[in-house]
Amino acid sequence: MKTTTLKKVSCTGLALTMLSGLAACSGGSNETTEATTIPSVIETTTAETEAPLPYTFGYGETFHADEPVTYTMFFSDASWYPMVDTWKTEGVFKKIEEITNVTLDIKSYDSGDYMDQITLDINAGNAAYIIPKIYDDSAFVDGGAIVPISDYVQYMPYFTEFYNTYNLAGDIKTITRANGKYYKLPGMKEANLINYSFVIRKDIWDAAGIDVVELEKNWTWADLLDALKKVKAYMVEQGMCSESDYIWSDLWCGNESGQGSGGNLLGVMAATYDVNAGWNMGNGMRFNQDADKFIFSPTTDNYKQFLITANSFIEAGILDPETFTQDDATATSQYYNGKTAIMSINQGQYANYEENMTSQLGAGNYENYVITMPIGSTRNSTVSPERLENGVMISQKALDDLGEDGFIQMLRFVDWLFYSHEAYDLTKWGVEGVQYTVDADGNKKLADGFCCGGLGYGNDEEGSMTDIRLQWGYAGGNFWYGGTVAEMTDNLIPPVADYVERDTEYRDTPPLAPGIAPTEDQNEQINLIATPLISSVNAWTLKFVTGQADVNTQWDEYVKSCEDLNCQGLVDIYAELYKG
Repeated sequence: MKTTTLKKVSCTGLALTMLSGLAACSGGSNETTEATTIPSVIETTTAETEAPLPYTFGYGETFHADEPVTYTMFFSDASWYPMVDTWKTEGVFKKIEEITNVTLDIKSYDSGDYMDQITLDINAGNAAYIIPKIYDDSAFVDGGAIVPISDYVQYMPYFTEFYNTYNLAGDIKTITRANGKYYKLPGMKEANLINYSFVIRKDIWDAAGIDVVELEKNWTWADLLDALKKVKAYMVEQGMCSESDYIWSDLWCGNESGQGSGGNLLGVMAATYDVNAGWNMGNGMRFNQDADKFIFSPTTDNYKQFLITANSFIEAGILDPETFTQDDATATSQYYNGKTAIMSINQGQYANYEENMTSQLGAGNYENYVITMPIGSTRNSTVSPERLENGVMISQKALDDLGEDGFIQMLRFVDWLFYSHEAYDLTKWGVEGVQYTVDADGNKKLADGFCCGGLGYGNDEEGSMTDIRLQWGYAGGNFWYGGTVAEMTDNLIPPVADYVERDTEYRDTPPLAPGIAPTEDQNEQINLIATPLISSVNAWTLKFVTGQADVNTQWDEYVKSCEDLNCQGLVDIYAELYKG
């Protein structure tokens, strides 16, 4: 498998355009908060000032403790690949121990309530030393239970090398607080690669006379709707469905995973209109580059246009309105058995889709194709300028228990585990020569007899291959987020690599937003306003999209409801933070 060459990857990134909590998407320059104190280059503290040390560390070096050491770590355990004993006895945790002489004492919680459970532990004084898989650290910043990690990153050579090489200071400002500090070690990316889009039944589209390869280069949502109308007409003509059937039934939008917001579908569609919705709603605030100010995007004309567009697919009998209430299996089963012709997808799911469709339709009886996102009011695809992922917090308990020297030793282990190329390959692929091989050109592939749903490699028809994630915990979500473009694409199978390259070539990336750092009091005000406001916005949005409310006649009523819930209060707080 060859690693794809991306044609237009920039250091400001390429993935989901989203605003979560305190950061926004689009540029700006008048940053006046203390977040501007983040250095453009971090100077690393060298070993000479501290030697002799009871461990080996350094950029290009493998961390190794002279004596065995144990660190506690929380673990987000995904139900679809739950942790088993072999992860500790012979898999990812055992290999980490063999390489570094560090044992990870794992306290595991189901991913569905991971944040609730670790919050209880942290508040009770029972925090693990290492706390991975953190998207929003807001709840932990003000209580003193989490170390302001920006005070210590100079001791982390892999982190600082990546930060300095790829100029991540602007990105880090987006997670920096009013005191000029940040509290989590984020996954950092050379560039943000597109992840979520839609997969189509290209064989059916071809038969309906649609040249999607040419059309997608500059198509709009209206073009996609026209194409789907032709696809449906063909399917009705061929007896594949009836006129009353829907040919788009989507997952990641309903009761199971849509979070009452429309989930992935509304999130990616809204991004092309430069507004927040669905999974990417956050608190609704977004930076408007032209106006040089933050706005509440759900009351803008662009949001209205997004709603009209989303509703048009339901009004035309294409998109099933039950998409926004059904469970995910309902959507996938209809696509797998040929009843629908389009569905959401991300990079890791392609092989899984192929495996299920082969079992139901038979090999050679279908053709999947991942399409480039249509254009809304901008040429942005589902991209974000921010190159940060979820990250790792370090508890104050670790510093208290270990003392400063022991704490710095642990940080250098964390640095190796989450930021070194060596650990990236281990936690993602397993052991070279055992689970995977590398050819003369540096391309990785799984060894014979192995598969991995997390890497996009499906099992064979007999199900006889060993999944390296299920069996040993490799390619799990607690470790390998972020990295270079080469690292992030080293597992992409050709159809997915082709899609990423097409999206990179055909679509634009918005500039990075200014960093906004509210005080504790301001953050509390934001949350008090946003919680009921966004709940109301999501409810109205789903009514507009599904046709239970009329966006043309009830838009003013909806906007007034947002005003009554003090959306202007959010705008005022952000204006104060931005202009100073």
